[in-house]
Amino acid sequence: MPRQERADAARNRQAVLAAAERLLTERGGDHVSLDAVAAEAGVGKGTVFRRFGSRAGLIKELLEERSQALRENVTDGPPPLGPGAPPRERLLAFLAELTTIGEQNAALLSAHEASCGDHKHEDPSYRFWAQHIATLVAAQRPDLDADFLSHALLATFDADLIRHMQREGKSFTTAVQAMAASLLDAP
Repeated sequence: MPRQERADAARNRQAVLAAAERLLTERGGDHVSLDAVAAEAGVGKGTVFRRFGSRAGLIKELLEERSQALRENVTDGPPPLGPGAPPRERLLAFLAELTTIGEQNAALLSAHEASCGDHKHEDPSYRFWAQHIATLVAAQRPDLDADFLSHALLATFDADLIRHMQREGKSFTTAVQAMAASLLDAP
């Protein structure tokens, strides 16, 4: 049975995650060090280090926080995100939610790419998303290489691309969904 987190540890964790998010939003990923986050959160650097291990660990945890509700809806929620909807409908609903997270967290994605990019395919969240996409693509289009296409779709979640599209007044969500729909609907 998992140990219950102490109340002060839970408060510190939330303070650190909120501080990291503020720094990402206000200053960008290059200015999110463990020292800066600890100072912003009002805790010691050791507290941050013990909890998250590294800057990469902190960024991964923050990204996981942003995507946890989506993961729960994919596994246990109602259709179209959860089980029960046709694969095409589920995939498009999933991508709509994931792209919204991407659009709202471009600075976080950029920091994640910088600190975890070499190992992103090993990240549990990434593996979960890739497997989910591959399963839905395979169910809809068994003639395609679903594994490759899942990675190709996730590769579009590039912070620079998202920000570029936002500056151009274009919808990242619409573009990703159109790309996925064209893959799913092609003969």
